[in-house]
Amino acid sequence: MGHHRRVPPAAPSEPTEICPGCGAVLVPSTDGGPAHPGASASCSRLFEVTLRGLREEVSTERATARTVRLADAAYDAQHPADGDRPGLDAALTRLAACLRVDPVSPGAGRPEAWRTTIADVAADLDVVDLTVLVESWARAVQEDWSGVPAARR
Repeated sequence: MGHHRRVPPAAPSEPTEICPGCGAVLVPSTDGGPAHPGASASCSRLFEVTLRGLREEVSTERATARTVRLADAAYDAQHPADGDRPGLDAALTRLAACLRVDPVSPGAGRPEAWRTTIADVAADLDVVDLTVLVESWARAVQEDWSGVPAARR
């Protein structure tokens, strides 16, 4: 008579998808909503949900409008549509303007990896204010595109 217990089989993991823009690994979106060009549907949805509250406050809060513009510019710069270099350069220019830094040189090469994505912003919402997270994320996107951290520029 054995006293061994059987280990239950591992639960099947949920399917995931990798965003082609930022590389975030996310559970696929099932709502079928439109995706941002250059992003997966699940990443687009996460961005939409994460910024929803701020977007609702834009008409009453001037500082909130700046944060939303900054988030939109960072997301666009991190999720360029394939073959749309003018759109990417415009996003990089908007991002630099929002951050009040010099823009990335037109034609800059795409970063090999991103230090921060919208998934990181969403993951930290319970411990850090969203406006602080957006600012940090946007600066990281700008620095990733420039290839040089701000402290060494």
